[in-house]
Amino acid sequence: MRSLLFVPGDSERKLEKALGSGSDVLILDLEDSVSPERKTEGRLITAAFLRNARSRTQARLYVRVNDLASGLTEHDLGEVMPARPDGVMLPKTEGGADVARLAATLRVHEAENGIEDGSTRILPIITETALGVLNAASYRGSSERLAGLTWGAEDLSAHVGALAARDEDYGYTPLFQLVRSTTLLAAAAAGVPAIDTVFPDFSAPKAFARDCKLAARDGFVAKMAIHPAQVAPINATFAPSAEEVEEAHAIVEAFLKAGKAGVVNIGGRMYDRPHLALAERVLARAGETSRD
Repeated sequence: MRSLLFVPGDSERKLEKALGSGSDVLILDLEDSVSPERKTEGRLITAAFLRNARSRTQARLYVRVNDLASGLTEHDLGEVMPARPDGVMLPKTEGGADVARLAATLRVHEAENGIEDGSTRILPIITETALGVLNAASYRGSSERLAGLTWGAEDLSAHVGALAARDEDYGYTPLFQLVRSTTLLAAAAAGVPAIDTVFPDFSAPKAFARDCKLAARDGFVAKMAIHPAQVAPINATFAPSAEEVEEAHAIVEAFLKAGKAGVVNIGGRMYDRPHLALAERVLARAGETSRD
């Protein structure tokens, strides 16, 4: 996956529009974008959309439920799991134990609805509380359902009392640079993709493009979006280029020919096992892109 587009779960119009966005994943949101008064209606609309949209899109369909501490998570799952979402985004997670707890709950819902055990993936947002940031290393081994790790700045800003997460040039302040880097390291430690957070100002396309390029440079393999106009630039940035794919093929083929060698020479440049691992990740991403 390259792009993940948030869509309010209580808006039939926006859900329908999202089908034409080109996003790899649609995140049907029952949390922040749905007011408390509309939670019940939002669940019903989201469940109906899941049932009706499956045959009309190749995008994976995730649902962002309300966080575990809200008391609403089970209500969300009870309504949407019969409609078989591909995954669940869990906000405000505070460690791998939260993922394990959700995984156990999903197993029950899958059994009750005739869904294959383990097929519903989990994507946690791991930095929305201070404790969540400090527990970032705990996601390794938390569940085989783990689809990746992502992060957010807005809720953490409120939690710690930060007046802003970005400076006037859209760069992150030092605290949020640390949080962003922590997410990358946590994802690498857990062996899952790192997914970058949203860029909140969709009226600043140049700054957004720069934000995407920096994320891809640093190791994120996908990015979340809050507006359909952001999807195409994300897809273009996070899809491996033809040159990257060609180089990756050359590295993999060289190691195959070399057998158990730890280092290979390609055109006078030395490549070792970490280069091989990176090449394999590039080809995996290219394979996903080719199926879109």
